[in-house]
Amino acid sequence: MNRFARLATRLLAVPLGLVWLEPAGDAAGAVPECWPADSEPDPAVPACCRLVAQDARPRFLSHVGDDTADGAAAFAFGGVPLVGGSGEILGVLAVVDRAPRAWSEDDVRDLSDLAAACSAQMRMRTRSETVRQAREAAEGEATRVHELLNRSELLLRASEDLADTSGLDDVRRRVGDLVGGDLEPAGIDLVLVRQGMLHHVTGHPADGDGAFGAPAGRLTEPFSLGSGWPVARAVREHRTIVVHGPSAAGTAPAAPGEPATPATPAFDGLELATAVCLPLRGTLGTLGALVLGWDAPYEVGVEERAVLTTLAGYTAQAVERALHLDERVTVARQLQRAMLTELPEVPGLELSALYRPAARDDMVGGDWYDAYPLPAAPGATAGALALTVGDITGHDMRAAALMGQVRSMLRQADHDHPGEGPEQALCALERACRRLNLPASGTAVHAHLTPAADGHWRLRWSNAGHPAPLVVTADGTVETLVRHDVLLHHALRPGPRTCDSRTLPPGSVLLLYTDGLVEERGGDIEDNVDLLARHLAAAPPGVALAPLLRSLLDAVGPRDARDDAVLFAVRVAAS
Repeated sequence: MNRFARLATRLLAVPLGLVWLEPAGDAAGAVPECWPADSEPDPAVPACCRLVAQDARPRFLSHVGDDTADGAAAFAFGGVPLVGGSGEILGVLAVVDRAPRAWSEDDVRDLSDLAAACSAQMRMRTRSETVRQAREAAEGEATRVHELLNRSELLLRASEDLADTSGLDDVRRRVGDLVGGDLEPAGIDLVLVRQGMLHHVTGHPADGDGAFGAPAGRLTEPFSLGSGWPVARAVREHRTIVVHGPSAAGTAPAAPGEPATPATPAFDGLELATAVCLPLRGTLGTLGALVLGWDAPYEVGVEERAVLTTLAGYTAQAVERALHLDERVTVARQLQRAMLTELPEVPGLELSALYRPAARDDMVGGDWYDAYPLPAAPGATAGALALTVGDITGHDMRAAALMGQVRSMLRQADHDHPGEGPEQALCALERACRRLNLPASGTAVHAHLTPAADGHWRLRWSNAGHPAPLVVTADGTVETLVRHDVLLHHALRPGPRTCDSRTLPPGSVLLLYTDGLVEERGGDIEDNVDLLARHLAAAPPGVALAPLLRSLLDAVGPRDARDDAVLFAVRVAAS
């Protein structure tokens, strides 16, 4: 606007130019200006007001003011209205001469042309401002739509990713992955109700999951469901609680005179500005809460609250399923471990067994080992011992239950057939399974150890499709007991089984194991058996069996074990 005032003074040869604005002109984005900039526009302002208030047409007055009447100095005024796009008056482009003058037609035309250009400039500003506001509104709407799409994608991923979780650790990890990329919280805590207490489900330090709950490696104790923590209130009251301000991180009191109260104990010491406590509603009640915290103020509007509530719903479903599965697996593992034998103490022998469950928490298997004294047959040497390592097909509670039945039936078969070989016990087991319609299938090595002369022991064994046992003598020589018969299967008609025997001299070690030790996806079992034999031969003489079995498992066992593994070793005492 200063430019038009300056041009007006030059074209009309006057000392003062002025752009005076009505409120409509302010809305057009114009700025009232004078030229020269330090001039005093007061003499012209009343004339501009009268021009707009009367007929809003150009006015050129040669004499304004009266020295004798009101003390105002005389001056000449010329003004042309500035008109908007709808004919509204935006203001006045005016010129002032300090002395009376007659305005020529050229003066009127030049000022009118400048006023038209000034009006056009102001209308263009109005349109530009309208376009800018429309563009900003469109960009804002596009951003909102983009955020809504992102939230929709987040919920879609949540419904998919949390639908097949296998345990609480898996739920914790997947929730962290989901919210970490979209919502970008600085802290996450998952707490569950157990016996009136709230327990944190936190990551292990090795996970590098510091954003989940407390900093990685920092342990947080359970806390009471009846405590004043906002997360406890969210669980008790079954509602979402949003904590704003420093109290979200515990850096300021929640109320005057009260100590600081973070949203959850896991956030104590974290500098968070906003936290949201979301109850996890299960089918039988509230399971716990999911807590998200941000280190900057986070707006939780209606749409964001709906997204967070839906995310909490998916999390609750996954947690409920994981708790149910964990309970089943815990029962199965307790059952399985209860059936693993407490090894007997046998003079002249050292016995040790190692059981390693599968890496996946939802898998329980039918692997077992067993050792028990055999009944002495008339005229036979006392002190004989039965040894078994077996693997019932399957990785679930059914396999574990079948294993328990087979184990007990095999023990009974040995005690019902005193003096007979291990092959007879396996045949009796198969006949009993067939008569009882017990759908047991799998593999097993069943052996009898009997003391012989000079500290030797006689080994008789029958192999039903199981990995071959290994024998290493005191001088480091390894022998693989390769002969075997068909596996155990309820659909196969029981037939005769073979029995082999050999003598175990003092200092020799017999190793029985299941295929979980040597079977690995993409690997060759025979290669792993050869590796097992080499490590067994390289073991220092006289090393205790328990650390020997652990070293064999570490050296040969697969890192991502998908099957249980059993190692069972017997050493004949050195003479």
